[in-house]
Amino acid sequence: MNNKVSSRKDAILMLADGTIFKGQSIGKQGTSGGEICFNTGMTGYQEIYTDPSYYGQIIVNTNAHIGNYGTKRDEVESGKVQIQGLVVKTFSDVYSRHSADEALQQYLEEAGIVGICGIDTRALVRHLRSKGAMNAVISSELSEEEALRRFLQDVPDMNGLELSSVVSTQEPYFEGNSDASFRVAVLDLGVKGSIVSNLTRRGCYCKVFPAKTTFSEMQQWNPNGYLISNGPGDPAVMDYAIETVQQILAADKPLFGICLGHQILALAAGGKTFKMHHGHRGLNHPVKNLLTGKGEITSQNHGFAVSMEGIADHPQIELTHINLNDNTVEGIRIKGKKAFSVQYHPESSPGPHDSHYLFDDFVALMKSAG
Repeated sequence: MNNKVSSRKDAILMLADGTIFKGQSIGKQGTSGGEICFNTGMTGYQEIYTDPSYYGQIIVNTNAHIGNYGTKRDEVESGKVQIQGLVVKTFSDVYSRHSADEALQQYLEEAGIVGICGIDTRALVRHLRSKGAMNAVISSELSEEEALRRFLQDVPDMNGLELSSVVSTQEPYFEGNSDASFRVAVLDLGVKGSIVSNLTRRGCYCKVFPAKTTFSEMQQWNPNGYLISNGPGDPAVMDYAIETVQQILAADKPLFGICLGHQILALAAGGKTFKMHHGHRGLNHPVKNLLTGKGEITSQNHGFAVSMEGIADHPQIELTHINLNDNTVEGIRIKGKKAFSVQYHPESSPGPHDSHYLFDDFVALMKSAG
C-alpha cells in the first residue's frame, strides 16, 4: 500500500470554445494539448492510457475515483503511455492493491503526462456531449487565458490527421509459437497488445508489420490471414492502408478488421467514414449482431465511424452489427470475400467478454480457406 499524498499546484483546463475549468495538477507539471474526449469505463484506466488509439488525445475519466488501485507493469496495451493529457474528478495517491507496482501519480510523472484533478467531470462531459469533441489544453504553468489560446492554436485538428505511422512499430516483430497452426499478418495501425494475445491463444503465430507495409511484403511471409488493427487518427486520409486492404481483398485472403481496421475495410470496399460528434468510448455500449439476433455489451473507443448512408444498398458491403444507442455501423462483411470487421473492441481490455467469439470466427475463416 502507498500512503504518500503529494502537494498539488493549481492547474487549468481550457477548451477550444473558451470554456475554463480550474483544478489541481496531477502527473507532470507543464502544458499539454490535444483533442479532449471522455471514457465511461469504471475500471482499466492503465489499459486505456496505453492504448495507441488514444494518441493525441486528452482523456476525461468519468468514474469519480482514479488511481485507487495503482498501476502494474504488465497491465499495458503498448510500450508506453499514449495519451496527451488526463482529466479526473478525484485523484488518489493512495492505492490499496498489494500487487501494484507504483502509484498512478508516479506512473504519469515518469511518462511525462500532464493532468488535472478536482474537475466537475459530470459538467465537463455534459458540455462535450452537447458541443462535441474539440481541442483543449491543460496547464499548471500558464494561467493567462490569452497564453492558453495561443497554445491551443498550435494543437492540430484530429479531422484529416494521419497518426498510425507515428504509433506503429518501426520494425516487424513476432508473437506466439512459430509451430502454430495459423500465420497471421498483423498490420499495425496502432495495435493493442491484447489483440495479438487473443490470436496467439487461439493457435496463431503473428508477425506484426509497420503501418505502411505493402501487401506484397506481407504476402512474402505466406500468412493464412490478415488482421487490420485499431489505431488513432482519420481513416479517410490513410491512402496507403486503404490500398493495402484493397489488394488483400483482390487476392481473396481471410481478413479481420478491428476499429480503425474496420473503417479502412469499409473505405477499401467503397464505403465512407465521418467524424462523430463526440465518439464512443467506454465499456458498456450495446450492439446487436444482425446475423444471430443476439445482443452484445461491448468495449469501444472511436471518434470516427463508417457512414450508414449507402451501406444498405451497397453491392459489396453487408451490415452485420449495429449500435443500439444511436444506430451507427458496428460491423460489416464483404460479399463474396473472406473479409469482415467490427467497430468495437472484441479483445475488450478493459471490458466485457461478449465479443471474444469474433476471434474464433476469424480462425474458422482461415481454417475453411485451407
